[in-house]
Amino acid sequence: MNQNPTLENTFEYYQQTFKALADKRRLHIMYELTQNGRMCVCDLTEKLDLPQSKLSYHLKILLETGFLKKETEGTWSYYELDTKQVNHILSEELCCLFRLSE
Repeated sequence: MNQNPTLENTFEYYQQTFKALADKRRLHIMYELTQNGRMCVCDLTEKLDLPQSKLSYHLKILLETGFLKKETEGTWSYYELDTKQVNHILSEELCCLFRLSE
């Protein structure tokens, strides 16, 4: 099968992106950041009732897919949504890959 490498890269990108979104804890993290803006790990740990180790695992996945931005101040890490990435994944671009003309 002769496949287009650019198309394969696009599919790989969306596969990883949707895997990141396919977890209710990660969706909850994104929701809290949407509602509260920039938050430190300590506040997220308390708000989500998750141990820091589990929270860090989910934050790492969201960071790798570009949904979050991280800023470190001293020993504290602060997270916020990358609205550009969130808006991109919710945009027409993905829909256009599969839209059929009527």
